[in-house]
Amino acid sequence: MQSYDDLQARWKALRGTRDVRVREIAAVGAPRTLLCVETGSHAAPEVALAAGVHGDEPAGPWTLLAMIENNDLDSNFAYRMWPCTNPSGFRNGTRISVDGVDVNRSFGRGGQTPEARAIVTANRDRKFVLSIDLHEDCDADGFYCYEYGAGGFGERVVAAVRAAGFAIQDLTRCNLGAPFEEPELLDGIVRPTKTVESEAIGGLSYSMLISRHAAKRALTFETPTRLPLEERIAIHSIAVKAAIAALPKP
Repeated sequence: MQSYDDLQARWKALRGTRDVRVREIAAVGAPRTLLCVETGSHAAPEVALAAGVHGDEPAGPWTLLAMIENNDLDSNFAYRMWPCTNPSGFRNGTRISVDGVDVNRSFGRGGQTPEARAIVTANRDRKFVLSIDLHEDCDADGFYCYEYGAGGFGERVVAAVRAAGFAIQDLTRCNLGAPFEEPELLDGIVRPTKTVESEAIGGLSYSMLISRHAAKRALTFETPTRLPLEERIAIHSIAVKAAIAALPKP
């Protein structure tokens, strides 16, 4: 499997090509940086894309890179991407960062890890028509997603993944990893129906934060880790394109 250095180098090679703007954002209080990528017109509605908050879930970061390299994103929209929000975990192949913290439980109070603080600060005052965060689930047999905010997109995404021949997770046989209060479980879709106290899961996640303050709707995609990497990348790509296709065209 390719390393974080390979991922970073391929992103940097895209600088100035096809209107792709690649920056490195300092992780506040730590000797590391996060890649931040933007593409599209500043006047277009903006979509937020993120991946790699758990370093042992590599499919998401490689998906975002492949989608840019293959010009797979709808040009009617602008994009802000965080291609790997936990670089040290990615380097080590661990869920947690080098500081021993689950970054995806640290987005409350302005960011409680260097990575979260960098993202929260950089995203301040930004508004998105859609946010998507790419994950993997080591216990799942099929694809599923969490849907926050305005609904209706999850069904389009699940239908597209199923139409491509991939399995959808039976949510009655899945550990959702968070004690949501009476979540609505649909066909491959988890919709929290009550406010989730961040302390109950150890802290506020990226999608929970962005859906509260910056995005009309937020989706978190989960692909089954047990599938080959190429298939997980394919599933994520299908899901991202289906979600964006569901947006009203500007």
